[in-house]
Amino acid sequence: MSTEPRTDAATRVVVSYPADLSDWGRRQVDRSSFRAFLRRTRETAQEGDVWEEFVGVGCCGNTLDVPLRVERVEGGSTVDADTAFDFEVREACGIEGSWRVQSAGGPSTANEPPGSD
Repeated sequence: MSTEPRTDAATRVVVSYPADLSDWGRRQVDRSSFRAFLRRTRETAQEGDVWEEFVGVGCCGNTLDVPLRVERVEGGSTVDADTAFDFEVREACGIEGSWRVQSAGGPSTANEPPGSD
């Protein structure tokens, strides 16, 4: 087995998330375990790729899926165990999360007639 580095391996991938991602969501994305998850679940990365990623379940049981966009790839396109992931912020995209599940416009009350609560 060769000990030389793979020439097709990405050394660094810069991924952006929307500016309207909550502080909680940003903390989830910034965790080393999330970076490890990306290394395990992504085989390749190309500039412009968009990955809808589940980042956790908030305190209300509402899931948070975040559109991550690959901004830059250094080295090759293959993601491996040594690929570093860095994050930056891009324009807002109307992402919803956190307390929506408990709000009046949330999924449990959206189809109920007014005054049924």
